[in-house]
Amino acid sequence: MHKNTSAKALPEIEFWFEFASNYSYLSVMRIEELARLYQVKIKWCPFLLGPIFKSLGWNTSPFVLQKNKGDYVWQDMARQAKKYGLAWTQPTQFPRSALLPMRVAAAYKDASWIAEFCRAIMHINFVRDREIDSATVVQQVLTDLALDANLILRNMESDENKIKLRQQTELAITKKIFGAPSFIVEGQLFWGDDRLEDALHFARGVYDRN
Repeated sequence: MHKNTSAKALPEIEFWFEFASNYSYLSVMRIEELARLYQVKIKWCPFLLGPIFKSLGWNTSPFVLQKNKGDYVWQDMARQAKKYGLAWTQPTQFPRSALLPMRVAAAYKDASWIAEFCRAIMHINFVRDREIDSATVVQQVLTDLALDANLILRNMESDENKIKLRQQTELAITKKIFGAPSFIVEGQLFWGDDRLEDALHFARGVYDRN
């Protein structure tokens, strides 16, 4: 399908996501398989939507603030999940707090297990309909991944790791990101799960032209 990629590094896509974001759920569950198909490297970029919403004068998700939009979104999520063959449960609480797992994702965004961790957290939120901002829940996810959960959770108490998530969010703002999921390729912003394939196609096209 694509040219031989052995001679040079794979093109990269920045994947900006939030565990409280329902559309991020769709992308988190799909992006690895699609990135392999397109032969594109993923840079996992967790960030918090809350500060961005606050800068716009919102105290919560626009899906909550605007009832008609919220009603539409849940219908759309059911349709999209079915289209992609993903399990889906409309959360009884939305948006859910996700500070602790987001801190883990920010601190370990380059770890080999980051994709599995993110999928597990999203599954708990949007399939099992359970709280995710819990040391017990995060510990279990890390343990299931055969990681030193106690060590990682202790690391999350450090100022250094707390700052990492804040820095990620500040970086998202400098990149003019206003929602999740967002994808950046060669400085080009693509917003929304429905633009994931477009972003990967763009990354592949830029690469193949070089």
